[in-house]
Amino acid sequence: MRASRRWPRSAGAALVMAGLLLAVGVSLAAQQKKNTFGIVSDEEYTPDGSENKPYDGRLQFVRLSYPYGLSGVGRAGRVAPWAHDYPRGDAHFMQILTDLTMVRGRTGGSNTFPLSSPELTKFPFAYMSEPGFWRLTPEDAMGFRNYLLKGGFVIFDDFRGADWDNLQFQMHQVLPELRFIELTGREAIWHAFFEIPNPLVLPAPYGGLPVSYWGIFEGNDVNRRMLAIANVNNDISEYWEYSDQGFVPVDTSNEAYKYGVNYAIYALTH
Repeated sequence: MRASRRWPRSAGAALVMAGLLLAVGVSLAAQQKKNTFGIVSDEEYTPDGSENKPYDGRLQFVRLSYPYGLSGVGRAGRVAPWAHDYPRGDAHFMQILTDLTMVRGRTGGSNTFPLSSPELTKFPFAYMSEPGFWRLTPEDAMGFRNYLLKGGFVIFDDFRGADWDNLQFQMHQVLPELRFIELTGREAIWHAFFEIPNPLVLPAPYGGLPVSYWGIFEGNDVNRRMLAIANVNNDISEYWEYSDQGFVPVDTSNEAYKYGVNYAIYALTH
């Protein structure tokens, strides 16, 4: 049984537009301490897990933490690379998902877990930022493999260039029998809630490299369950994070939310 009700595409688009028009009312120039959803909007920081909420049956946005070493310090700046766009991207997305669908989600924040945490199996999908800095430990490889094979789904986002090579290398340690397959727009994930027949129409917010989408499927068969999706040379969460500040035109932020909603609904129903 599907966990959400399908809205007509026109109704869904209108609801996204309405929510984002409200959000855009917050002025970047005003330098407000909190944005529309009550999330601190003038600084980023690295969570340590102390803000995690206990599992209560509601859908929770889960962000994956990982060791990244000194190689990540320069580009990551003042936060760990896996914490980029936290907490605003996470909170904004969950608000939109909860408003648009029948999903009973927890809004206002997210949980962070290492890949080896047994807590991951309580949540249908997880998000990893900047996988180009990801350094896999044996414990994380085993825990993450267990999560994915037991029905978990992971979104890889906010990376470009040579980061893609590192992501493929690390995932080969987790699932050596599987490989990334380029997506065409015909796969079920692009039709899980909104219709996205051509995913390449969403431009990257920066970087200038060609965007593509890749998935890992059970048995390397695109007709079976997808375990992971990689937004190559893109940063969808960047659109979520700044959707209340006029970062890009509203319709572009709308599109980025559609991708995330489809990812979440796919994870819940497959």
